[in-house]
Amino acid sequence: MNQRQTLRALHKHILARSQSISLSIYGNLSIVSRRRMTTTTTAPALPRPIHDGLSKSIPHEKSVPRAVNPFSNRVPGREIITIPNFTLESGVEMRNVPVAYMSWGKLSPKANNVMIICHALSGSSDVSDWWGPLLGPGKAFDTEKFFVICMNSLGSPYGTASPVTAKNGDYSQGWYGADFPSTTIRDDVRLHKLVLDKLGVRKVAAVIGGSMGGMHVLEWAFFGKDYVRCIVPAATSSHQSAWAIGWGEAQRHAIRSDVKYKNGRYGFDDPPILGLEAARMTALLTYRSRDSLERRFGRDTGNKKKVSTQDSKALPNNGTPIHSQGGADETPVAFDRADSNFAAQSYLRYQAKKFSDRFDSNCYIALTNKLDTHDLARGRTRTITEALSMIEQPTLVLGIRSDGLYTLAEQEQIARAVPNAKLREIVSDDGHDAFLIEWSQLNWLLIGFLHESLPDIMQRAAL
Repeated sequence: MNQRQTLRALHKHILARSQSISLSIYGNLSIVSRRRMTTTTTAPALPRPIHDGLSKSIPHEKSVPRAVNPFSNRVPGREIITIPNFTLESGVEMRNVPVAYMSWGKLSPKANNVMIICHALSGSSDVSDWWGPLLGPGKAFDTEKFFVICMNSLGSPYGTASPVTAKNGDYSQGWYGADFPSTTIRDDVRLHKLVLDKLGVRKVAAVIGGSMGGMHVLEWAFFGKDYVRCIVPAATSSHQSAWAIGWGEAQRHAIRSDVKYKNGRYGFDDPPILGLEAARMTALLTYRSRDSLERRFGRDTGNKKKVSTQDSKALPNNGTPIHSQGGADETPVAFDRADSNFAAQSYLRYQAKKFSDRFDSNCYIALTNKLDTHDLARGRTRTITEALSMIEQPTLVLGIRSDGLYTLAEQEQIARAVPNAKLREIVSDDGHDAFLIEWSQLNWLLIGFLHESLPDIMQRAAL
């Protein structure tokens, strides 16, 4: 073989290799998954998704979904349903919209035992990662009584359409990136309702969620009490306040100030990590309270072991211990910089680094912009009070006195205006994050409310 033939063969090899890599990155979003999952019999005894009670007429293909972005494989076991056409509140029409979800338990013969769990800002559809202690037989999310499902929100990097998925489901067009359209909390709920329709769901027993998830919970209530029987919004708001909008803008500004952001037109191989980490550090300070950080760190100097074990049960807001946040069993990165002398500094940098490893900057901007659109009164009533008064379902509002992001006063406003609501306090000095870490209190409060609101489901034998 002469030199020209050798170069030609090498060129063909490189071209074939690059096409293979492209396919592995973007995948084919038209593939729809309905895999049958079985309950694990080994420790830890967390239930895994099963669908034995689902209608056999569900019109989607039983196949394993291919990875659609570098982040979706961080949620093992998630499934995809593709919605062919969906029109956003803005009027923008999206095609071939993938929606990632996970589920546990069995759908009852009447398809009316569904419990929807709504994730927070940077969470995924895997409830076992961020509310695992509440999931399982005999717990609040009782998988022997309920068909528990969590659906991923638009804009999230964990499987549903977002800046890191292919445009209109066509990987040959590349991913959305900065061109991803603006979406709302209301868009998410309408899209997720279509997923439930495809699964054959006839009635939702309960909807539960905190922070951004609590906003979704409140929107679900507007489908009416004949479809949604009861709701539990936690540490949330009926509309995004000026305070929260300001914090979100500060975080977005940090990302946009990163020289690598390039107006959102960066590649997966060189993303604006420093801007995203700065945004995460800012957010973390809103998720905790002054007293919480003082108690954990005070003026202690940085020590890798101490920082990693300082609070083994606490997870920074909206994260997942397996894919993102971690606990005392993980070894944090070392910070050798001279200006990182205090444990509080090391903690923030460690958590920010872990977050940038598992999240995307355009997704973060899309999701925080989504929060700013939240307003129950929009297009419904003149005032928030009038909108809240339209909610008919039994409602348990959960608030945290030390929450500086979505204050206890905001929870009190919801409880006063919703006709059939009651307010209960999660007692903690950990701030907004308490809804993710005070598992014992949550379990007790939720089980009591579910017994009151859904006695027919709570008192019957396991499915």
